[in-house]
Order: sequence, then structure tokens, then C-alpha cells
Amino acid sequence: MPLQVSDYSWQQTKTAVFLSLPLKGVCVRDTDVFCTENYLKVNFPPFLFEAFLYAPIDDESSKAKIGNDTIVFTLYKKEAAMWETLSVTGVDKEMMQRIREKSILQAQERAKEATEAKAAAKREDQKYALSVMMKIEEEERKKIEDMKENERIKATKALEAWKEYQRKAEEQKKIQREEKLCQKEKQIKEGRKKIKYKSLTRNLASRNLAPKGRNSENIFTEKLKEDSIPAPRSVGSIKINFTPRVFPTALRESQVAEEEEWLHKQAEARRAMNTDIAELCDLKEEEKNPEWLKDKGKPERCLKIPVTVIHLVVGLSSVMRGQI
Repeated sequence: MPLQVSDYSWQQTKTAVFLSLPLKGVCVRDTDVFCTENYLKVNFPPFLFEAFLYAPIDDESSKAKIGNDTIVFTLYKKEAAMWETLSVTGVDKEMMQRIREKSILQAQERAKEATEAKAAAKREDQKYALSVMMKIEEEERKKIEDMKENERIKATKALEAWKEYQRKAEEQKKIQREEKLCQKEKQIKEGRKKIKYKSLTRNLASRNLAPKGRNSENIFTEKLKEDSIPAPRSVGSIKINFTPRVFPTALRESQVAEEEEWLHKQAEARRAMNTDIAELCDLKEEEKNPEWLKDKGKPERCLKIPVTVIHLVVGLSSVMRGQI
């Protein structure tokens, strides 16, 4: 059980109370102070000091100073008046417990309010900081947009100047081309005049010399006409030979390796079947081929073949198809 401290001293004015409490050799770090408007508690084990104050105080503005093994409290009164005693007299244990509980609840509510106020202040600070950052970003964005607009205006002016320069250059080139065309036309006209003048002089000269050399001129012109007529072309013929193929498709569209393999299998199958049938021993090699028989059966190439042979060949071809 803690020891109650009774050797304290206090003084007062109409607005404040000055309380001096000895620590009795206890370390300052082990001292716990709890103060509300009606209750003051100092716990420094194994000692305990409690005071149920005579009147309410302003605990927020009150102060405590620790030094020289002493705690000095400066308690400011809510109402300016002189106290008869520091602590209320005639208080039973139940009353003390109620005052303690009330003081603890007040302290908790005050701490909660302080926490909420601190959180609200923090939120306000965050909002303010966010608004400041948004304002700074908006200014930076505006600055960038202004720079872009200025650069766009400069680029537009430069492009317009370049277009104007190109237009003037094209006009200058056009003027130069027109001048060159005029010069060429003048040269052509002059050349035509010269040619016309030369032809006129030649015509006059030929007219003067025409009676003398008319017969010789006719002889030479007829000879030139005869030399200029080409001889008729010789008649010839071109023979075209097609490569014989078993398959109807063109060679460039076929797969030669697969076709050769198929034909080889057909020939092997025919040889194997011919050896097993005794009636086919007397036939020639082409007579055993169904394709050859098919060609022979066309109207333009009719051939008398025994019915038995035809039946045997047709049966052989069906058997070969079933094996392949």
C-alpha cells in the first residue's frame, strides 16, 4: 500500500495556488502526475499524494516544475477567490472514488477530443498541402501549355515563312521556264524561217535546172522505189511434239515422284496377278494392260477381243484397285 505524503506546503493568491511537494529521493523518471479541474494526484512509489481540490482549476494552463527533489505546481483558479483549504474536508471514501472516476472520465474525454482535434488538424493540413500541390501542378501545367503554345506559334510562323519562300521560288522558276520557252520558240521560229528560206532557194534552183535533167531524175527515182520494196517471206511449218503422259494434268502441275511410285505399284500388281492366272499366259504384255484395252475399245480404234479376255482383264483391274 503506498504511503500518503503529508509534508507539503502551499500558498495562494486570488488567481493561483502554489504547491510544493518533496520527492523524498525518488527518481524524477518514476514520477507520475495526473491533474484535472477538481483532482490532483502525484504517484512516485512508494509514495502517493492526492488532493481533492477546494474549487475548480484551469488544468490546461496550470504548470508543474520538477527540480531539486521537489515538484512545484502552479494551479490557476477558474474563479478569483481565496480558498479556506487546499483539499476539501469531510469527504468519505465513496465520494473520493466518485471524484476519481469522474476525473478519469474527464481526462479520457479530453484525450479523445485532443486526439480527434489532432486528427482533424492533420486532415486539414493534408488538405491544405494537397491543395497547394494541386495549385503548383496547375501552375506547372499552365506553364508547360504556354510553352507549347509559344512553340506552336513559332513553328507555324516558320512554316508559313517557308511556304512563302517556296511559293516565291516556284514563281521565279515558272518565270524562268517561261523565258526559256519563249527563247526556244524564237529559236524554232528562226530555224523554220531559215529552213523555209533554204527550201525556197532550192525550189528556185530546181525550177531553173528542171528541163535539163528531168529524164535522169525519173530513172533514179524508179530504181530507188524498186530497191525499197522488200521480197516476200519464205513459207515454213513448225512441228510441236508433246511429251506423252499417263496422267491428264500438265507436267508442271504434277508431282513426278508420287506419279512414278503409283505407276510402279500398278505394274508390280499386274505382274503379280498375271503369274497367278493361267488364262493370261498366252496374251501379250500390252493386252494385259486395262488402259491399253480401254483405248482399243474406243469407236475409232475398235478391235475384236475375246469376251473371256475382257472379263479376265476387268476382273484383274478391280482386284488391283482393291489391293491398292
